[in-house]
Amino acid sequence: MSTSTPLDEKTLAELHEIAARYPEKRSGLLPMLHLVQSVQGRVTPEGIEACAEILGLSAADVSGVATFYTMYKRHAVGDYHVGVCTNTLCAVMGGDEIFARLKDHLDVGNDETTEDGKITLEHVECNAACDYAPVVMVNWEFMDNMTPESAVAMVDDLRAGNEVRSTRGPRVCTWREAERVLAGFPDGRADEGPCRRSGQPGRAAGRA
Repeated sequence: MSTSTPLDEKTLAELHEIAARYPEKRSGLLPMLHLVQSVQGRVTPEGIEACAEILGLSAADVSGVATFYTMYKRHAVGDYHVGVCTNTLCAVMGGDEIFARLKDHLDVGNDETTEDGKITLEHVECNAACDYAPVVMVNWEFMDNMTPESAVAMVDDLRAGNEVRSTRGPRVCTWREAERVLAGFPDGRADEGPCRRSGQPGRAAGRA
């Protein structure tokens, strides 16, 4: 089992910075948990205790939030989290076939990571992108109108280190880099992709 990186002074300062953004500090818990994941690869007991202390909450309160939302992980995630929508419309349009093909191709089960640590595969609930079904998300970036063949090619490119771009956003970054953006620390790439400056759904509008 991999050892998590300890929370250093820089990260603790950034956790305080997030809490200070809100009139009620506890409102910063969700982005704070994303920051913990960006550093430690998951929500750790250390991260829970740090958030609780900063926000004046109990560790049980923080743990309850971290276990309620599926975007927070209690075990290490690979460099790329590949989420295949298997809700009704995506499933009917091919999502179930995509998920089955990827499980076989990657030799992993649901919510498992490949031996090289590159890909974590998970079936996910509706991504609110039914017009583009079947949809796959890579580190929360949309990959629309996927097929089993395009999904396999995509994960092979990710594992090989080749550039992969979202169908409506920028180059796909690593999971930890994406978690830092979700914590509220921009990566300077909000204007990449077809949705730049458009105000349309996608990274430029939702992840600036």
